[in-house]
Amino acid sequence: MAGDFEGPGTTQTAALPSVLSRVAALADRLGVPHAEVFDTGRLSAASGVPESVVKALLGGRAAGEPDVQARFTQRLDLLRRTRLKPNGRRYTQQEIADGAGMSRQQAGALINGDRRPTMEHCDALQRFFRVHAGFLTAEDPEALAGALQRTEQELLQQLADRERAATEAAGDPLERLLQDHGVRGIAWRAAQLPTDQHRDKVAEWLDMLLESVKRPES
Repeated sequence: MAGDFEGPGTTQTAALPSVLSRVAALADRLGVPHAEVFDTGRLSAASGVPESVVKALLGGRAAGEPDVQARFTQRLDLLRRTRLKPNGRRYTQQEIADGAGMSRQQAGALINGDRRPTMEHCDALQRFFRVHAGFLTAEDPEALAGALQRTEQELLQQLADRERAATEAAGDPLERLLQDHGVRGIAWRAAQLPTDQHRDKVAEWLDMLLESVKRPES
């Protein structure tokens, strides 16, 4: 059928070990417990991946639901359990149908796993539950990597805030300029780039910035 969702490729699946390493290193640098950043319940809710699969993937084991329809049903069930109405109750099938612009029969068939989702179904339901594109269909390692990348961004922001505070306390004009331009955070990210060519481009930009800055004579 036109519009049927055949599932994403595996191009980003290999990103999981890399992002795991980066998040662990950032957590260590900030003194954040690994139990906090790798909390399986939080990561399950953020990614849609069942908690047992999150535990297996964090442990380096191959895991996950290979069938896109089964994966969709798992994720939709998780959304119904975790994305609740303001009164704390679940959305009814009729409310989901109305919000997603489909019939109650269509919504019921998708919720029960009796109908294969199309891309249009996925987009409509993701908008209704206010989750990012791909939430309902990404392969489990890819979905977990995405959730960890968002954790990485939060940790990078914490690191930038901490270094900004240290810079302001030190009162060094050069250090302040470097922090204001996000150089520290850029350098940290540059270290994670896959090739020397990528890193050289970042280094070239930093050199241009540094050449324009002169420390005041003491």
